[in-house]
Amino acid sequence: MAYEGAAGIFLGSFAGALGATFIMVAILVAVAFYVYFAYAWMIIATKLKHKTPWLAWIPFANIAMILQLGRFHWAWIFLVLVPILGWIAIAVLSIIATWRILEKRNYPGWFSFSVLIPQVGTILYMIVIGFVAWSDRKKMLFS
Repeated sequence: MAYEGAAGIFLGSFAGALGATFIMVAILVAVAFYVYFAYAWMIIATKLKHKTPWLAWIPFANIAMILQLGRFHWAWIFLVLVPILGWIAIAVLSIIATWRILEKRNYPGWFSFSVLIPQVGTILYMIVIGFVAWSDRKKMLFS
């Protein structure tokens, strides 16, 4: 049974406002994650003396930069044009590149697998790149 009159208008307006608020919060969170990701990778690229660390702010170019920092050719980014298999290949190459970058910065390379953990992988990955970007770690004897 549908609501009629003022109650129906109120409930419809409330549902619309709630949906719009949810969408706005989701957009703000996505932008905040992207800014954090881009800034952290720009700092990492600067510390590794990459020629163009500002590429971290450009979509797809940032993945190419990560591949370059991990000693892969930047042209591997074109695998993104191949549906599914290309995307899987880019994901694997990115994890390998991140492993190499972490080891260059004296962090355990296996931290790059944090992105694969269900439900919390994105947060763990953001924490890892934050540590790599903003802390300098000395080479440990047994790490």
